[in-house]
Amino acid sequence: MANLKEVKGRIQSVVSTQQITKAMKMVAAAKLRRAQDRIIQMRPYSQKLSEIIQNVSAGQSDSNDNPYSEERSIERVLLVVVSSDRGLCGAFNSSVFKGTKALIAENYSHAEASGNLEILPIGKKAYEHFFKRKYKVIDTYSHLMEKLNFADAKEAAEMVMAEFLGGTYDRVDIVYNEFKNVATQIVKKEQFLPIKEAEIEEEESFGEIDYIYEPSKEFIFDELVPKSLKTQFYKTLLESNASEHGARMTAMDKATENADELLKELRLKYNRTRQAAITTEILEIVGGAEALAQG
Repeated sequence: MANLKEVKGRIQSVVSTQQITKAMKMVAAAKLRRAQDRIIQMRPYSQKLSEIIQNVSAGQSDSNDNPYSEERSIERVLLVVVSSDRGLCGAFNSSVFKGTKALIAENYSHAEASGNLEILPIGKKAYEHFFKRKYKVIDTYSHLMEKLNFADAKEAAEMVMAEFLGGTYDRVDIVYNEFKNVATQIVKKEQFLPIKEAEIEEEESFGEIDYIYEPSKEFIFDELVPKSLKTQFYKTLLESNASEHGARMTAMDKATENADELLKELRLKYNRTRQAAITTEILEIVGGAEALAQG
């Protein structure tokens, strides 16, 4: 039988851990509420802005009007990988890492082999994971998830867009967790640049639409397309942020439940051990008394 002191120590340890997991669950729930509000507010704006770009672009036959949709031979690739800064959020980060490696193996193994694949991690966990595995990592914006705001996201998006226009990269993809609900996060692998044909043209045929532009077509594309891309980039970070808090809340909830189960087992073990110890003491006393009586 295990020592009573040892079992009691394990019970106290589990109780302390359970208090921590409960507190972390409540903190994650509060942060999730705020993050969920932000992404719910952002989605309609992002979708409407994308629709405007689609409508304006639908009647254009010349793709040179929009340099962000220029298709090139894929030689140099940038992958933006969005993770969290901290752990204790279940499979949130590992799912993104697996999705990134699967994307590389499926589409960009030639770029990786030639040393033309780079990773822009957003989140400390992504930076640490890919840096340790000797990937070419750009660490400029790994801190963005600490205090997520549009100004920092805009700066990162502008850097990526400028590098694409300058020819540094031929393709930019983003890998992140999309928020569905508290218990479900979906790993998404989306092409950021160049803008896919499906994103700038409606599936339905518009025919040859002759738009009248005011002030000019160039001005509209110069203003709206970059703004749409920056909004899409920020929306991606908000999705990942909400997913992180949902995953952490779920993980801490499960940990608290597991602690309950473990406590039941340990308390049962403690009571059995204590009962066995009491029984042994009674038997020793009775045996001693009988020996004295016979003596």
